[in-house]
Amino acid sequence: MRLAACLAGATLAACGALEGLKPAFSPTPAPATVIEQPRVTAGGELVAYLARIRDMGDRALAAEASRQRAAARGASGAELASVKLGLALSLSPTSEEAEIIALLEPVARKESADDDVRAMASFLLVQAAERKRLKEGAAAAGSRLRDERRATEVQKQRADALQERAAQLQQKIEALTEREKSLSDRQTPNR
Repeated sequence: MRLAACLAGATLAACGALEGLKPAFSPTPAPATVIEQPRVTAGGELVAYLARIRDMGDRALAAEASRQRAAARGASGAELASVKLGLALSLSPTSEEAEIIALLEPVARKESADDDVRAMASFLLVQAAERKRLKEGAAAAGSRLRDERRATEVQKQRADALQERAAQLQQKIEALTEREKSLSDRQTPNR
């Protein structure tokens, strides 16, 4: 019984000690803070636009380019609209590089334009110039290939003509040899 009384006393003492302790974590809610949405920059808008149009098919890109042409005409942020149009055109395989270059050169040179917009315009200009250079190189290579094919065909025709002429000459030599042999055979019995 003594043991039970000691345990009961120890338990009561422990409970009293726990009531004196304050919790380390307060369950009261913290005041609500307003989370500000980051401001969408022109560069962010261009990257989001590119992500949206990069997987479009040829027809959808052509329609998007037409839509951006109309938007660029009436837009207040003409540089941003021009670069969006440049993005759409640069993804379209049928677009003309000269059009992209003419569209984006003024934006890349404009000092007052947004830095991100100017950077994207400069990037697209380099890409369009490289694409133009590659197309011109391919066209020149195709032209050289056609010229080489024609030259090869002309050489083949000449070789065929020379072979035919050689065959004709060989026939004449054989005919002359036969004639000489027949003349030689006629002259031998007369002696």
